[in-house]
Amino acid sequence: MKNQGCDIGLIGLGVMGRNLVLNMADQGFSVAVYNRTIEKTQVFIKNEVGGRDIRAGYALSEFVGLLRKPRAIVMLVKAGPSVDAVIESLLPHLEHGDLLIDGGNSHFPDTNRRTKSLAEKGFLYMGMGISGGEYGARHGPSMMPGGPKEAYERVRPILEAAAAKVNGEPCVTYLGPASAGHYVKMLHNGIEYGLMELIAETYDLMKRGLGLTNDALHTVYDQWNRAELNSYLMEITVNIFLQPDDKTDKRLIDAILDQAKQKGTGKWTSWDAMDLQVGTPTIDAAVVARDLSGYKAEREAASKVLKGPKTTFRGDRKAFIGQLKNALYAATIITYAQGMALLKQASNAYGYGLNLEAVARIWRGGCIIRAALLEDIRTSYQKQPGLVNLLMDPHLSKEMMARQGNLREVVSVAANLGLPAPGLMMSLAYFDAYRSAWLPANLTQAQRDYFGAHTYERMDEKGVFHTQWGQPREGK
Repeated sequence: MKNQGCDIGLIGLGVMGRNLVLNMADQGFSVAVYNRTIEKTQVFIKNEVGGRDIRAGYALSEFVGLLRKPRAIVMLVKAGPSVDAVIESLLPHLEHGDLLIDGGNSHFPDTNRRTKSLAEKGFLYMGMGISGGEYGARHGPSMMPGGPKEAYERVRPILEAAAAKVNGEPCVTYLGPASAGHYVKMLHNGIEYGLMELIAETYDLMKRGLGLTNDALHTVYDQWNRAELNSYLMEITVNIFLQPDDKTDKRLIDAILDQAKQKGTGKWTSWDAMDLQVGTPTIDAAVVARDLSGYKAEREAASKVLKGPKTTFRGDRKAFIGQLKNALYAATIITYAQGMALLKQASNAYGYGLNLEAVARIWRGGCIIRAALLEDIRTSYQKQPGLVNLLMDPHLSKEMMARQGNLREVVSVAANLGLPAPGLMMSLAYFDAYRSAWLPANLTQAQRDYFGAHTYERMDEKGVFHTQWGQPREGK
């Protein structure tokens, strides 16, 4: 193979890039690599490549020259202007029909723009979400590609070989045109935000509410992970509570500042959900919770002025932990329901033609939100491809309703203890709103028409109406 062009190229030898290159090479593919910093490329080639068929280009022209035509190049660089800069620098070296793949977390409107612009120049472009972190990139991630179908088919053997496998099925599939892949990855991350917030809230209720030690928390989460809550996020949570801090004699979790940062995908999910008028309140609450965590100095000052109830639980601790487990599972179902409902609406609005069963299938392995629950979700869409909401699936609705009492009790306890649990609370609110045949939005319609003549609709007659509010009826 040494005298042939490489099967695929990759630009960006950061953590994800390096590991994905090694993964693809281990599957028997030849890979060309390039990084803007020459030293990083040199270190990678010297220390990590070994006998694999990985070849380095130290200039873009050299890198492009290493690739078999028509070329396929994966870019794993920071989302935003960096992607545009790499594309612009590559264009003079490319030929008609070459394929560029953006493997970063680009905002889907940017992917649409790039797809259109490059198509006009004769190039193929794919936006491909990649989930799994460092370990996933090295040993098998979940990959979410979108763009021209012929572009996907060109690299399908490489992607399927490198992807995680569940029951022999690769966790990658063609999702749809244009930005379908990056949209699905954005939504994946939005669900991830929601699930992380829910787990954090159970941690708070057990730490501050029940006074559990790190060892006890480890035991609880380990037990939960052995049942229906089994997931990657639960698995790493189990391990986190045992990690020692090499700077102190504490556990590392107790040395970490209580401020959570974000890179934007959760926020983008909430934005688009609002644009498409799809309720995703658990995801929205998770984004807000991270924002509030950033107000560290203000929170410390407020804690000395704004007093609430004592955060000490007085009931049966063992029983409450059982209720908390069920509440978390119920809220987890609701979070996935919100996310999949948004995917369904986005697919219709943007012409993606998404197969939600396939989305659930490729999320079962490799990615951050992989969970035992996804097998049930996949089955739901296999049986009912047009399912409007996961809460309407017979099996999942039964599981949810069996636990709703526990979710209500946990939300009540959190409120009475003065412990913030916005994810759990909004999950319950979503469930109660979704199951309500009547909501007080009639008053909202009346108010809007009263102050702004925005009109309203009636229950007993078709049409749009406006009333001169506060005026006496004629003849009275």
